[in-house]
Amino acid sequence: MSKLDVALLRHPEKRSISDAPLLARPSWIRGKSPTRSYSETRSVLRKRALTTVCEEAACPNIGECWAKKHATFMILGAVCTRACAFCNVETGKPKGIDLGEPYRIASAVKELGLAHVVITSVDRDDLEDGGAKQFRACVLAIRSSTPQATIEILTPDFRNKPDVIDILLQAPADVFNHNIETVPRLYPKIRPGARYFTSLELLAQMKKRNSQGFTKSGMMLGLGESNEEVLQVMDDLRAADVDFITIGQYLQPTPRHAGLQRYVSPAGFARFADIAKAKGFLMVASSPMTRSSYHAGDDFRALKIAREQAQAQN
Repeated sequence: MSKLDVALLRHPEKRSISDAPLLARPSWIRGKSPTRSYSETRSVLRKRALTTVCEEAACPNIGECWAKKHATFMILGAVCTRACAFCNVETGKPKGIDLGEPYRIASAVKELGLAHVVITSVDRDDLEDGGAKQFRACVLAIRSSTPQATIEILTPDFRNKPDVIDILLQAPADVFNHNIETVPRLYPKIRPGARYFTSLELLAQMKKRNSQGFTKSGMMLGLGESNEEVLQVMDDLRAADVDFITIGQYLQPTPRHAGLQRYVSPAGFARFADIAKAKGFLMVASSPMTRSSYHAGDDFRALKIAREQAQAQN
């Protein structure tokens, strides 16, 4: 079966889309090869039948992260109810909720000895709560088995799902992450099932309701945005009191996904980092290989120090 056939099985909504050319990757876009530790991490996840966004989204950093026994758990199955133009996660009709999943994740966290845990999910527009209760259950299970671990949740936008913040704050994570992904002009093309200001409002309300928690958001470059639009997104996120921004390079998964418009150089990412810091973010991760949960544990420790330093200066 060809790569295109596999892609169309995972993304049937893209059958009528014309191929977009795949641009050659520059020298600075390179993932690290798997190691023995990578295989050990995979074994722990496999025997518990756990899903990771590392695999489902074809993350280029999987070799490096799994070698360090870092993994981002993806709950609520591997099938998404939406069809974002950039995403490699399978689109379709998901299965029911796996009530044992939180406990298997907690077991994996304990065996891997994780100090910082990242949990994300597919969009589950089919569920009344969008999956918020499953996030809560995962946090509670990890807190019970590995109380010293810090937890970051990377959630969908929960569009048209009332009371999700109440549910999530019954077991608040240390970091609430929701990715803005791209600039508002591109939402109809890139995130047709989402709304830019819904995402901003979710981030703003989470900070308002849990001021001691950290909020985080990320975006990709290379989808057709202008530099000026990127700066405006930074301002919007700061207006929502977001603490941490991640900025990385979009990499086109297949010819049927959104076409890559540009590669931003490492120097370009460094300039965006300098601007974001000047705008007041406590933490900035900006590089071609940056992904939302890349180096999340190290970044969380740096984030706490940055807040302590900022509070000491006030």
